[in-house]
Amino acid sequence: MSEEHPAAPDADVQELAGRVFDMARAGDSVTLAKYVDAGVPVNLTNSSGDTLVMLAAYHGHADAVRALVDRGADVNRPNDRGQTPLAGAVFKGEDAVVAALVDAGADPSAGQPSAIDAARMFGRDDYLGILDPGAH
Repeated sequence: MSEEHPAAPDADVQELAGRVFDMARAGDSVTLAKYVDAGVPVNLTNSSGDTLVMLAAYHGHADAVRALVDRGADVNRPNDRGQTPLAGAVFKGEDAVVAALVDAGADPSAGQPSAIDAARMFGRDDYLGILDPGAH
């Protein structure tokens, strides 16, 4: 029994982390905020380096993004592929998320490709006006 006991907390932590990442993907901002308020790290990352704010942004959940930002989420933290939440939101065409991240101080030139690069690649002049106002 003592050999199995140390594995139990790891399994519990992994299960909890999985639920929290699912909340970010689903946009359950109220429950997600409660978990972060209770001690879940706001910049928790999954095995791909995606943060909670990255998952919320990529899946189009502006309220969840704002809830995480209000709790100190790093809006510029790239995942293991160098992608940022803002670039992901631009790629997905998530207007409300792009606005929330820009309001939170997300750097449009961070990451590979950057949000500016993504906006150019997809012909999103409306985003370029927000992300790179000096270019117009």
